[in-house]
Amino acid sequence: MNMDINLQNFAENFAFLCFMLGMVFAWASLIFTKNKTILIVDKATNIIGSITLAAILVYRWVSANYFPISNLYESMLFLAWGLSFGNLIIKNIIKTRLISAIITPIVTSIIAFASLILPEEMQKPIPLIPALKSNWLLMHVSVMMVSYATLLIGCLFAIAFLILSYGKDITLKGSSLNNNDAIGNIEANTVVLNFQSQESMAGLSNTKIVQKQDTKFMNLLESFDNISYRFIGLGFPFLTLGIISGAVWANQAWGSYWSWDPKETWSLIAWLVFATYLHTRITKSWQGRKPAYIATLGFVTVWICYLGVNFLGKGLHSYGWVL
Repeated sequence: MNMDINLQNFAENFAFLCFMLGMVFAWASLIFTKNKTILIVDKATNIIGSITLAAILVYRWVSANYFPISNLYESMLFLAWGLSFGNLIIKNIIKTRLISAIITPIVTSIIAFASLILPEEMQKPIPLIPALKSNWLLMHVSVMMVSYATLLIGCLFAIAFLILSYGKDITLKGSSLNNNDAIGNIEANTVVLNFQSQESMAGLSNTKIVQKQDTKFMNLLESFDNISYRFIGLGFPFLTLGIISGAVWANQAWGSYWSWDPKETWSLIAWLVFATYLHTRITKSWQGRKPAYIATLGFVTVWICYLGVNFLGKGLHSYGWVL
């Protein structure tokens, strides 16, 4: 048993090291824009780290005979894997170095928190408590974790949009996803508008260069806005299904569909925030900063719902309590 725990700890530390290196190389790629080796190492570390997390989850599944999402530690590993997997998918859609620089630090922080902060007892595979011995465990918790991962990715892109567009007069003209060439050729050096030019260039040439860079910058912002919208639009049905399945499970386990404990209350608040986001996008045709502000609020509510209420140690969802 101790050997198994040591092997799991080694794999967990190895995954953390992979994502830590990936984070460093992702940030370095924003500075050394012409170095292709940095991009290769960044991608390789993310792939290896994602595979390692998947192996840990499979190991716990096989050794404990249940899907590993029964406590806070296991769910955090699942969330980290979901974010890393989403990172790899998005990087194949948008060829920009900012993707890993945005997502990888969150993955690294989650693994560090799960490894260093959570108690060792929670990290060991143990039999399920009676309340969790139900087929609804896989249905409810896995769907909720998928919704958290997709919603957080969408929110991160919205936050990145606000940071990149800060202090600029931005007007989005349409969906950048309809322009595959513009997305496929975006590089990190187009994020910063470079108005410097060689002294030998004529004024007209300088204007053309600035306009070209400005167009690429707008394409990047439009792609971030659209990816944020798509991921939140994908995560919202999972959040809805997770809340509904949780209500059905609660009725079977506790005799009530809704008890207004902290986890249920904050999941409803998160649902209302993202419903507002989608309402403004679909019916009001909002783009850019306004929905990004709502998504930023959603980012906060998701973390409170998922992690914050676990520190309270109150309510029916206290299995992941760590304080």
